[in-house]
Amino acid sequence: MVRIGNLTLYRSIVAAIGDMPAESAVQAKKLGADILELRIDLLKVDARDALCDIRETGLPVIITNRMKQEGGAWQGSEEERINTLISLLPNADAVDIELCARDRDMVVKKARDTGKTVIISTHDFEKTPANDAIHGIISDSIAAGADIVKLAVMPNSLEDVHRLLEVTLYAKSAVCTLAMGDKGRHSRVIAPLYGSVMTYGYVGKATAPGQLRVDELRQILDLI
Repeated sequence: MVRIGNLTLYRSIVAAIGDMPAESAVQAKKLGADILELRIDLLKVDARDALCDIRETGLPVIITNRMKQEGGAWQGSEEERINTLISLLPNADAVDIELCARDRDMVVKKARDTGKTVIISTHDFEKTPANDAIHGIISDSIAAGADIVKLAVMPNSLEDVHRLLEVTLYAKSAVCTLAMGDKGRHSRVIAPLYGSVMTYGYVGKATAPGQLRVDELRQILDLI
């Protein structure tokens, strides 16, 4: 089983934190989140201060600094993006870095050196890749050093969602899979039943298309 901080992952709920991080983190814990993800690219305050604030909740923390190409809002250079992420690693429990990132290996090495869990992610906002392409993404992510492979895709049909769930069910490594948008909304509660180790929800406003609020995820997952 894979862990983030002291938490062994099992149908775990991640609350994405951007705006008003201190208040959002406290609310996320009240709503039932297991983990906090600090979205550095969405912050309007100092990232180091924000990280210190949300750590006071006692929940494990993932840090990510999402690039524009993968749905993020980072405005600076790629070098600044990576350096900011690495500088915060000592105070985080896990880091999420994109498979396509130019300096991905640098982040993975720093995470390994400091004993942090590595999430390598791929986001496709246009389609759900063919199954062989999905398997290739998972294999490439594992080869790059992922403890968890995160794959978020845009389904154009319910069949696309079914294919993603099937891949999740038979994955030989720890995966977090998400189908975005209205057609994939149900995957955020169904994918954990198929073996996705985490699912993502929001507190104030959604950070990805089709997200459910943390307490909605909690209620449904507790029922099923």
